[in-house]
Amino acid sequence: MADGGVDVAAVRAALVEFPDPETGQSALAAGQIRDVQVNGQKLSLTLALTSWAAPIADQVECSLRELLRQRIPQALEVTIQVAPFERPPQPLGDIGLTVKTVVAVGSGKGGVGKSTMAANLAIGLQRGGARVGLMDADVYGPSIPHLLGVAQSPTVVDNRIQPVLFRGMPVMSMGFLVPPGEAVVWRGPMLHGAITQFLRDTQWGSLDYLVIDMPPGTGDIALTLSQLLPLTGAIVVCTPQDVALLDAVKAIAMFRKVNIPVLGMIENMSGFLCPDCGKRYDIFGSGGARTRAASLDVPFLGEVPIVMQYRELGDAGRVADSFADPHLSAPLDAICRRFVQNLADAKAAHSAPAPLPILE
Repeated sequence: MADGGVDVAAVRAALVEFPDPETGQSALAAGQIRDVQVNGQKLSLTLALTSWAAPIADQVECSLRELLRQRIPQALEVTIQVAPFERPPQPLGDIGLTVKTVVAVGSGKGGVGKSTMAANLAIGLQRGGARVGLMDADVYGPSIPHLLGVAQSPTVVDNRIQPVLFRGMPVMSMGFLVPPGEAVVWRGPMLHGAITQFLRDTQWGSLDYLVIDMPPGTGDIALTLSQLLPLTGAIVVCTPQDVALLDAVKAIAMFRKVNIPVLGMIENMSGFLCPDCGKRYDIFGSGGARTRAASLDVPFLGEVPIVMQYRELGDAGRVADSFADPHLSAPLDAICRRFVQNLADAKAAHSAPAPLPILE
């Protein structure tokens, strides 16, 4: 090392502790940090990330850059090239689902925008570059097909259900199988069978995330899911007022009772943005979900305001266009990114240290 140049040993020590966001293990040990070049006070490398981490790729790059600047002050110029890294998902449980993260989106009551939020979570993750599937487990009131504006029926090929594709994202819902206006009148065992078939017999492919829109309330579908496969966790959607939060607390208690971790709360309808004057009116109050999340030791993922276009897009089957609205795109993107970042932080916190590799 020339005087004032970059210390290669310090670079190695800094890189080995940087975690891959998907696994929490050393990205260097996994071969995801490569092409490390040192030239005087210049440092360059390639950071390879899986599509699971794609929604937060810019944050991961910034974190690595900041780490290097702190640990390697001699590096006056740090260049990081982000590249793709393939790591196929392993089959989950007896059901054999090939997906890395399964998240259930639930609520303690209906009418809080749970299905809209589940759809936008899946769409937002896919927009970020992840491979995502969306399953509508609200058998009695499936609304995902309407929100997405999808009406075609799934087909069966070689005894495998071929899900409906929405902009390349596989989607499965009872709404595709039941004529409009017809009610589903089933008891528990039939519900269990339908959910099992949706998971086991659908050709989901290899996914980073499967988002499951749960029925409202605290019914037995959560128990069915907990028995079928290891869920990563659940997100609870609620509105700010106390009467809604009471039911959200029950939903959190239900998930915890069946050993499904609660990954976060989202406050929907958090203030009305007047389209004429731009002023915000807290019709249902504000901040209730954030406060309750803190008291329950649950991460708060964000809030979405009441915007007239949000309702109009959902009614028109164009909920995906919410990301084009300037009042909605920022909070929805923030929720998706915070969700993935929280998962990455949790994995890094629980991972074992990797052995120190040799830089070539």
